[in-house]
Amino acid sequence: MIEFHTAATPNGHKVSIMLEECGLDYRLHVIDLSSQAQKQPDFLAINPNGRIPAIVDNGFPVFESGAILLYLAEKTGRFLPADAEGRSRAVQWLMWQMGGLGPMMGQLNVFKRYFPEHIPAAIERYERESYRLFGVMETRLADSPYLAGDDYSIADIACWPWVRAHEWPGLTLANHPRLADWLARIGERPAVVRGMQVPPRPDMSGDGAQRFVERARTILA
Repeated sequence: MIEFHTAATPNGHKVSIMLEECGLDYRLHVIDLSSQAQKQPDFLAINPNGRIPAIVDNGFPVFESGAILLYLAEKTGRFLPADAEGRSRAVQWLMWQMGGLGPMMGQLNVFKRYFPEHIPAAIERYERESYRLFGVMETRLADSPYLAGDDYSIADIACWPWVRAHEWPGLTLANHPRLADWLARIGERPAVVRGMQVPPRPDMSGDGAQRFVERARTILA
């Protein structure tokens, strides 16, 4: 049984989707980020960096969402091509997400939604970079149905929750039709639907959105 420590964030949902896609048994531990539960000694023993998600598989801890996807892919033999070139393509796009798409959209969220001071230059910088990265995906998806080639892989699983959250910082896919199609196709997969409920995303409308922003500001403080 895999112990799964997570919260309702794009990085957390990467792993919940992967667990559901692989059909693995797991026990869910929802981490309350607003109470700084991820900074407590019991969680730091699993992930010394104090960030979700993390898993423990038969006593073996794995942290960092990309590393978890790789570990589960290798454990199950799924969603990672077996040939060297195919595997490399999937890992390249996984690293691209970890080093680019996630951090850039994450910083856009911070400066556009959560940071107490409005800094137009920072917002413009991260918005421009997020759109540039959407353009990279749009170009790639002109050549293949999925990021690593013909087959759905951990590269898609890593990127999908971030692209799905594009509206929260005010981004649009209007100029990226292939990316919008990719988003819709993957969103119809039953395991993806289930994974997005582990745990469910908080209410992001009306008063719920304001409460979410207030909690996020507490975490950043």
